[in-house]
Amino acid sequence: MMINRRDFLFKMGISTSGLALGFSGFQRQAQASATQVDLAAMRSYGFGQLIPTTTQNTGETFLALPKGFKYNVLGKVGSKMSDGNKTPPSHDGMACFQVGNELRLIRNHEVSNGKTPKPGVAIGPNPYDETAAGGTTTLVINPKTREVIKDFVSLSGTLINCAGGKTPWGSWISCEETTLGQAIRTNKAGKKTGGYPKPHGYCFEVFASANAAVEPVPLKAMGRFKHEAAAVDKNTGIIYLTEDAETAGFYRFLPKRNQYLAEGGTLQMLKLKNKNAFDARSGLKAGQRFTASWVTIDNPDPVAANIDEGAVYKQGLLKGTATFARLEGAYSDDYGRIYFTSTNGGDNQGGQIWRYESNGKDEGILTLIFESPSRELLDMPDNICFKPNSDLLFICEDSDYLGVSGTSENYMRILSPNGKMADFAKNIANGFQTSEFAGSTFSDDGKTLFVNLQAVGATFAIWGDWDAFKM
Repeated sequence: MMINRRDFLFKMGISTSGLALGFSGFQRQAQASATQVDLAAMRSYGFGQLIPTTTQNTGETFLALPKGFKYNVLGKVGSKMSDGNKTPPSHDGMACFQVGNELRLIRNHEVSNGKTPKPGVAIGPNPYDETAAGGTTTLVINPKTREVIKDFVSLSGTLINCAGGKTPWGSWISCEETTLGQAIRTNKAGKKTGGYPKPHGYCFEVFASANAAVEPVPLKAMGRFKHEAAAVDKNTGIIYLTEDAETAGFYRFLPKRNQYLAEGGTLQMLKLKNKNAFDARSGLKAGQRFTASWVTIDNPDPVAANIDEGAVYKQGLLKGTATFARLEGAYSDDYGRIYFTSTNGGDNQGGQIWRYESNGKDEGILTLIFESPSRELLDMPDNICFKPNSDLLFICEDSDYLGVSGTSENYMRILSPNGKMADFAKNIANGFQTSEFAGSTFSDDGKTLFVNLQAVGATFAIWGDWDAFKM
């Protein structure tokens, strides 16, 4: 059988492995994975046993939480918002901002339209494309009552807004997880998609201070691919981007001028030093680390993306960049280290958690800090966030993929600094138990965790004794 260039490049990269991780918690985790110890040894007590819990404001039951934790349900699908529009479905990525005395949530809606244009479906004013029903809504929250003061459409006419990222300058980067556009695609079954008036596959910026739908500006220099999440290094202004594809790249965007994203910049893709076209999807162990560099994507907005979702990724691959499996959540800690998840990476496709740490302008260290040894411990990680002033990494699961040995249950998990995993919340919503958690984000003071259940179409504000965590 003929081997194409892409297969050849993968085969060249698979033969080498990384170096051992050198810090205690995750090294112990790596050793535990290597010896396949009892899963009980890899679990933290966390906040304790999960108990079915009703909401404080409506009396409904959606979640099982640790004893002493409470929650409100907010912004449910179909409810009328303050601007007169109905709350769209498919709640996904989200961020919390402090604006004056208010908390503001900017929330994505991963609406696909059936991947075909539908005139008049835009969720609010100023649509980028009036035939696309995705976008963002903003919820203004009273921080004391944790109830909605007002809510409104803040970005309209975009498509499949999956995740994104919070910026240090008070905005949310909302990302489209598709490259559908004017071209019409026909799959093997004869189904046609595309045919939109506008090209899709871009990032859009929404400021938390906005009180109405913003003017949508596609940030084309940030690339046209199946965007998932974004994470900003507050020390440099560099934006790191994930791609949700079976063969995915990890990207960074260097803006021409810090904070002014619409002015353009340079898109780059991660490459492992001395490991041409390395395949990081399997065959690795938690704790491995690699020296990484970056290559520039010459055409971040290729016309070919209309038909080929991998048009940007393939440019990087020809330069020897690394390949990951379905990169989703991303988060930057206070030191500018970037954590990101591979939802179905790893030998059992249960997920990987990676960390990139810059050690100079053009190089850094990439570390596989966790790989799921069992779907019972972690099953397909998606959005992630750190609790402020802590080392607790909160992880949303997207695990309703039974065809690839997934579980039918979805949890929020916590990766503790000793490399062990704890359960924090379980989806027990009647009829929607397989719905993924999405959009985890804390208030700046760390007192309230906000998160979505996507298929339920609901946002939750969760609070309790955050100091009670036990390793």
